[in-house]
Amino acid sequence: MTSFKNSIKKMLPKTYLRSHVANEIYAALIHFKNLAPIVDKYIYNDGTTKVLMSLTGTIPILFNDKNYNIPIKVWLEESYPQSAPICYVRPTREMVILQGNYISCNGDVLLPYLKEWKQGNCDLVSLLQVMVATFGDNPPICMRPYLQPSQAHCK
Repeated sequence: MTSFKNSIKKMLPKTYLRSHVANEIYAALIHFKNLAPIVDKYIYNDGTTKVLMSLTGTIPILFNDKNYNIPIKVWLEESYPQSAPICYVRPTREMVILQGNYISCNGDVLLPYLKEWKQGNCDLVSLLQVMVATFGDNPPICMRPYLQPSQAHCK
């Protein structure tokens, strides 16, 4: 195991399948250079919190022959890879979420790949590739028009 994989493994809370998850994160980081592993508090909808591993940063997409970087956060629960990651688009202040079939107004990623997640058939690299392909067809964000109020609202 490389020293970088080892450092990822050490970052993971002990409740994870550390070797397997470290290998998947390492593979994802090789393919997606603008993501970084971060351990942070995740707040569930019911208000409970847990310290979880995430991949945070941007993924590149091609839309209308132009390259864009989509800011995302992919949370891995302790039950990963048995359970699908929790994925969000995280726009900057200059961006607005484009709610659609695959994105909620809060930036939740709602891909069929996540809903149909099966351990052994699904992994982080494939998930990120599906996100790149889907977002290239249907971008989840756009730049905020100058005259728009500073807060985007769900409709």
